[in-house]
Amino acid sequence: MSTLIHPTAIIDSEAEIGIGVTIGPYCVIGPDVVIGDRCELMSHVVVTGHTTMGSGNRVFPFSSIGQIPQDLKYHGEKSQVIIGNNNQIRENVTINAGTEGGGMVTRLGDHNLLMAYTHIAHDCILGNHIVLANCSTLAGHVEVDDQAIIGGLSAIQQFVRIGSLAMIGGMSGVTKDVPPYCLVVGGYRSGLSGLNLVGLKRKGYNLEQISHLKEVYRILLQEKGKRDEQLAQAEALLSEDDEVGRSMVEFIRSAKRGLTTHRRDA
Repeated sequence: MSTLIHPTAIIDSEAEIGIGVTIGPYCVIGPDVVIGDRCELMSHVVVTGHTTMGSGNRVFPFSSIGQIPQDLKYHGEKSQVIIGNNNQIRENVTINAGTEGGGMVTRLGDHNLLMAYTHIAHDCILGNHIVLANCSTLAGHVEVDDQAIIGGLSAIQQFVRIGSLAMIGGMSGVTKDVPPYCLVVGGYRSGLSGLNLVGLKRKGYNLEQISHLKEVYRILLQEKGKRDEQLAQAEALLSEDDEVGRSMVEFIRSAKRGLTTHRRDA
């Protein structure tokens, strides 16, 4: 499998380019960039900074990866962007490098879809099989767990964590952690509207697991009360092998930004 580089592309001699890579017209690749096997950069793509990209990624026109963070505390430290395998990075996506205050790395896992105009700010950590719809924006230090979906035109505030298989409605403003398996109603004053039942069933969770999860949701995210007492009450419902229920309990126990809770009008 040969590597195909368009004659108008500008690639620094110190960049590392894998086998079977396609680099289209007017792309610019910096000296500290590593591009893995079978990646495709279609045209007008800029990859710069200390950026490492795995194999099988497709990057669409006018995307910019590895630029310095939009953070006034950044002073030129050699922070990184690390991208996994088989990601789809659509038009005009921006992914910024990390900062000293956030671990020095912005990280993207495998098999993710970043639709057009999405922004991944400094020090964000994204897992696998995530979908970010058009124009969704992650501020600095945001964490997104596996299989989450973030709707178009949504904005996630810095340091917020989005749990696994959560679904964020379009045009949402998310300022607190979103527990796994939950649905967020769109809008500036967003809140939870229940569980992502379709996603849970598609992933093979059985009715008993979903029933227990509904009860955990009710206790921890709908009712008022002391958090420690609610956590103990929720845990008492779960069997030792109820991974889905326990993952929600542990997420809520470890939440640092506060929790997005059930919206009464949802």
